[in-house]
Parts: sequence; C-alpha cells; structure tokens
Amino acid sequence: MKRIKKIFLFHSNLNQLRIIMQRSVLTFLLFYFSLIIIVSAQEDNMYVPRPIKISPASSEVGIFLGGSYYTGDLNPSGHFNRFTRPAAGGLYRMNFNSRFSTKIIGSYGTIEANDAYSSNVGNHNRNLSFKSKIMELAVEGEFNFLPYSIGAKKSAISTPYIFSGVAVYHFNPKGYYQGRWYNLQPIGTEGQGSVFSNNKTYSLTQFAIPFGAGVKINIAKRIGINFEWGIRKTFTDYLDDVSGKYVDLVLLESEKGAVAAALSDKSLVIEGGSNAGRQRGNSFTKDWYAFAGVIITFKINEKEGCDVPH
Repeated sequence: MKRIKKIFLFHSNLNQLRIIMQRSVLTFLLFYFSLIIIVSAQEDNMYVPRPIKISPASSEVGIFLGGSYYTGDLNPSGHFNRFTRPAAGGLYRMNFNSRFSTKIIGSYGTIEANDAYSSNVGNHNRNLSFKSKIMELAVEGEFNFLPYSIGAKKSAISTPYIFSGVAVYHFNPKGYYQGRWYNLQPIGTEGQGSVFSNNKTYSLTQFAIPFGAGVKINIAKRIGINFEWGIRKTFTDYLDDVSGKYVDLVLLESEKGAVAAALSDKSLVIEGGSNAGRQRGNSFTKDWYAFAGVIITFKINEKEGCDVPH
C-alpha cells in the first residue's frame, strides 16, 4: 500500500512539474513575441509586416580604434583602469537585412598588469607583472534591436545591438627582469614542460568566444559609426603566465636557468625561506580579455535580395 502511495505521489509531482514547465514556456514565448512587437512597432503604434532582405543586402568595410585590457590573476576585477592600452583593427561586415549582420574583424592590442598597483597585500607582495600583444581574428553575428541601415531614410538613425561569435587569437606573455623583457612561456615559470612537473606547456594560439554590445549611428549616406565593447571568454589561465603553484626554484634553475627561477618567484617577502607548493595564482578561474572603442564603417555596395515578411 505504501509503495502504491509513493508511485501516486511521484506521478502527481511529475504532472505538477510538467504543468509548471508548460506555463513557464508559454510565459517566455508571450514575453518574447511581445518584445518583438514592441521593438518593431512602426507608425501609429501598429505593427505592420513589411519585406526585408534575407540575402546579403549591403556590405561595409571599417576601422576600429580603441583600447584593450585583460582580467585575471594580476588584474582580477579591473575594467578600463590604468592597464588599458591602445588597440586597433579592421573589419568587413555583411548586412543580411536591417536586423542581422555578420562581420569579420581583425584586432590588435596589448594587455598587461602589475602586482605593484594591487590593493591586496598578498598580491602586492607577490610582485609579478607581465605584458603581451594580442592579435585576434573573429567572426561575429550581430542583431540590431531596431531596423538599421546606413543611408536608409526609413530605418532608425541609431540602434543598440548585441553580438557573439568565435575568435582565434595569439598572445605571448613577457616578464620584466633586470632591465629586459623575457618570453615567459618557454621558461615554464610554474614548471610547465619540465621533467619535475606534470604541467604541460600552454599554447600561445587559442580559441575564444567574443560577445558584447554596442550602438550603431547613421551619420551620412555611406558612413556609420559604432561604439562597441566586447569581452572574450578564453579557455586558458595563462594570458598572464600565472595560474597554479610555486615550484621548487632549485629544480627550476637547474633545468631552465637562473632567469626562469627569478621570474618564477619575485616575492618581496618570503616566509619560511621558500614558496614552493604555495599558491601562485587562482587555477579555478580562466583569464579574459576585451576590446572596446569606436568603429567607423563605409558602405561599399548594396544588392537586391529575397523578400520575406517580418
């Protein structure tokens, strides 16, 4: 009898869960289509379906000017701070219609950070620093919240937009020691690639997921300006060459040399005479980097496409 009651209660709870999920889905769909109608509302507050192009309707070329920065062990929460550096790039954008676009963009910038400016006592004592060039090639899809096209009189003069995609990037962290900058990846500051460690040498060319938001403004018949901020989700914790634990400096020096040992541990104060085995960075989080700035684009062609209602 108890078993029958348990089975009944289980099916009852399952039905309740199914009803809740169905209501949640219906609520989401209602909100979603309401948002589309509100955003797409035309004259007299009436939504009037009208044709848009689903084949590439126009193309643009442009330049990007702005800044780049990173967040990680040496700059855990710093956005647009003293470590932001100049960045530039170029792009090609295909506009499929007034809402959807795809762009190919190449960006070049610098990321860096320094424990000397940290307000955290432990990080300040760690005393590490780095800099690295970032070269990125990305393919991104864009969605305009309002119908937008450069030079089109019937479209919005400005629109917010969001984007996401995939990127491949190259970096090369360097450390400063006795007046010189050294490439950190080859010397394995945390034992990477050495005979006494299981840590593998990290790759300097990797994939990332860029995403962000911006605003597009129509300023001339063939000229538009965008203000854009995009961050990159990476799959490495070594943009800054800091991730795990300190290694035995005697072993590191015997295999990689004195410079490797010096760049591995630059602590201002070492308690107990050695940091070996102590935490050097936070290996549970990955590093991020970002590009932000102004994009100026020029419409180069416009084609007729296939019409669909929207």
